[in-house]
Amino acid sequence: MPATDAHRPVVLDRREGPFGEVVLRERGEDFEIIANGCFLMDTSDGRSERLLVDAALAALPAGRPDPSVLIGGLGVGFSLAHAVAEPRWGRIVVVEREEAIVDWHRTGPLGRISRAALADPRTSILRTDLVAHLSTATERYDALCLDIDNGPDWTVTQDNGSLYSATGLAACRARLKPGGVLAVWSAQPSAIFEESLRNAGFRAVSTEEVAVARGVPDVVHLALRGD
Repeated sequence: MPATDAHRPVVLDRREGPFGEVVLRERGEDFEIIANGCFLMDTSDGRSERLLVDAALAALPAGRPDPSVLIGGLGVGFSLAHAVAEPRWGRIVVVEREEAIVDWHRTGPLGRISRAALADPRTSILRTDLVAHLSTATERYDALCLDIDNGPDWTVTQDNGSLYSATGLAACRARLKPGGVLAVWSAQPSAIFEESLRNAGFRAVSTEEVAVARGVPDVVHLALRGD
């Protein structure tokens, strides 16, 4: 097989849902998720997804037994698998609105990443829209780890933009326990989003970077609920 053929993407599944089209592709040994024609993520490098979870845990005040975490977006499963591998986490809730993505993990090829994590008794999957869930839920968490777009400045669907608005950040803050951590993954740094976090009443706002081969680094925006 020519070298170029080995790296040509092969569509494994394509579905049209209430939020648009989602596609699972295989490229060599890796899988890719495409949403509405926009590349979301692949399985080639999970460093930034793991940082999302690690940074949130590290930012929590010491002495919290079995802290709970809500992971916004199942994606390729790196964040969930990494959270489950950490015994200090207690309840682990994943919110994913795309039925196709959940299927690709439960019965499809992405199970190679998430199978053990999905079987862990601490894990539960909520098949719903993250923005709606944050606005209507009553449960509060020690940490929110959100990775549903390419970042606050590059949303996949227009509706997701409300998550990063003043109303959306207020909903995030309401879902956190006092001293809880909000961690938001982004494909690029955003000084505007940092200011939005401060204006929403978060404190200790910071940004951690993950170097990439080319271009600007991936980042995790961190902020604490202070009361």
